[in-house]
Amino acid sequence: MSDVRHVLVLPDRDAAEEVVQALAERFGTDEEPLVVRDALAGEDDAEDAQWLVVLRDERGVLDPGELDEFAGEWEGWREEP
Repeated sequence: MSDVRHVLVLPDRDAAEEVVQALAERFGTDEEPLVVRDALAGEDDAEDAQWLVVLRDERGVLDPGELDEFAGEWEGWREEP
């Protein structure tokens, strides 16, 4: 089993929470993804933060292109690990 992780970068917390809900529906994920606030370097304002959704894919069944397109629906993207 490999430890494959996908990181989806979202513009705000609401988008990140919606993505977590939609992941299970769209991709049938079993495990709850990790949601992390990522303050941009040098920014103190809470508005200037991205939210990361870290998703484990031990079986390697999630397509990176589909995840990138999926994150784009919330104005986000998939970051290469």
